[in-house]
Amino acid sequence: HNLTLLDEGTLYVAKLTGDSPVNEIDGAGKLPNDGEFDGSGVWIPLATGTTSHVPGMTAEEVYVYTRLAGDKVGATKMDRPEDVEPSPRTGRVYVALTNNSDRGKEGKPGADEANPRNANKHGQILELAENWDDPTSDGFAWRLFLVAGDPDDPATYFAGFPKSSVSPISCPDNVAFDAHGNLWISTDGNALGSHDGLFGVATHGDRRGELKQFLTVPTG
Repeated sequence: HNLTLLDEGTLYVAKLTGDSPVNEIDGAGKLPNDGEFDGSGVWIPLATGTTSHVPGMTAEEVYVYTRLAGDKVGATKMDRPEDVEPSPRTGRVYVALTNNSDRGKEGKPGADEANPRNANKHGQILELAENWDDPTSDGFAWRLFLVAGDPDDPATYFAGFPKSSVSPISCPDNVAFDAHGNLWISTDGNALGSHDGLFGVATHGDRRGELKQFLTVPTG
């Protein structure tokens, strides 16, 4: 259970910075000139026990109003994060970002390298690698492992795997790993007009990014 989750340790929030020039991120999902959406990030402390690290907020306020605390310290606003899982093979961490149709609207954050599409209907999966493979590090490298949608859409990406050999996917919602390090993805609210499903994809080796649909969920 999560009852004692925040009793000890430090609560952090992530700030992601892209490594491409801002003018190469146009909100349409076009890959920047270096061929992938990637960059670096830092973990910003919010609170440790009863001590707040956020100016103007008590620790209790940080724990209750965590999103607002994140805003105060400049955390990156992501496209509906739904699930986080570490790979048992590589130690890299994967985050399912389901969608965000408000991205780029008036008064809302615009596209950035970690969230490269305005009016994002299909979502993406973020891959994090802690600096020096140390889970206690306060920094990490990141890249978008998968930018979901129809593979025929130029605004999709499957870890560099040929898109003619992958399945369409929309709205990744939950993720889990098998013993071989394959990532299994379930969807929620398929924006391609088809049913939700379960998908498998290798995260390392020659078949990294080869997404295949395993089953389709019936309607009703």
